[in-house]
Amino acid sequence: MSFTSNIKNEISNVEYSNSEMMSELSAILNIGVKISSDKFEIYTENISVARRIYKLIKDIYHVNIEMDNSGVNSLRKNKLVLLTVCENVDMILEDLCIMKNGKRIYVPSDYLVDEQKDKMAYIRGAFMMCGSINDPKTSRYHAEFVIQMEETANYLNALLNELYLNSKVIKRDKNYMVYIKEAEKISDLIRMLNATTSLFYYEDIRIYRDHKNMTNRLNNCEQANVDKSLNASNEQLEMISKLKEIMDFDLLDEKIQMICIYKEKYPESSMAELAEIISSETEKPITKSCINHRFRKIKEIINSIEK
Repeated sequence: MSFTSNIKNEISNVEYSNSEMMSELSAILNIGVKISSDKFEIYTENISVARRIYKLIKDIYHVNIEMDNSGVNSLRKNKLVLLTVCENVDMILEDLCIMKNGKRIYVPSDYLVDEQKDKMAYIRGAFMMCGSINDPKTSRYHAEFVIQMEETANYLNALLNELYLNSKVIKRDKNYMVYIKEAEKISDLIRMLNATTSLFYYEDIRIYRDHKNMTNRLNNCEQANVDKSLNASNEQLEMISKLKEIMDFDLLDEKIQMICIYKEKYPESSMAELAEIISSETEKPITKSCINHRFRKIKEIINSIEK
């Protein structure tokens, strides 16, 4: 079972207030309803969501609902559940801001999403019908709602951003996709959906991934420093070899000679390590900066002779 299915199964079994149930049902119908003259139908691929819709309509409006789940056991790729309502159709659709004065509308009235809990309920209903979230074990964090009507997509996008989820909307084929890419914001979305078990799973994986990524970055940084140090050491050894080729080593300043001798004796040492070794063996303190200065002096000598 997918991560998205787990979330939908979880949020389909939570009890809410009457106003939240109406907000949730309004989003469900707004996105998923098919209306004809004497009935409306809702299709879903998730049996838990189907049962949820059945319960919402039954609890709020006390009408008969036909539920056909024969498609679940079929061989079709999309195993659909169909819910059909034939009673009080106009009243229900107007009450939930799906129809107004006989015309289809795609944005709910303010009274349905007046409070923050009702806004979150509307988002929850939208997620049940058209939402998905990548399993955090996959390569990228991604949450999306795929919606047919642009007006509904823009409204949902505004609602998500009102709750600081940093969503965006783009057109994709014949639909509109409202999406969230930030891992932390997706976590906030799951929390708003009230999917506690799924949230714990998501956060456990996210923490593990973030720790692993941090470890990899530190290892890469450490390796880069090692490579940089090795390159610097090789360059210093080449300068010493060049210096011995072009002039008499014994004529060099004693401090320069000492640096060359110790570098050849400890070829893999960094300047900091070389400073520590020389200070210890000669009992004369020397700093990394001083060693760096002497290597610059060696380079100057080579350049002046080669000119």
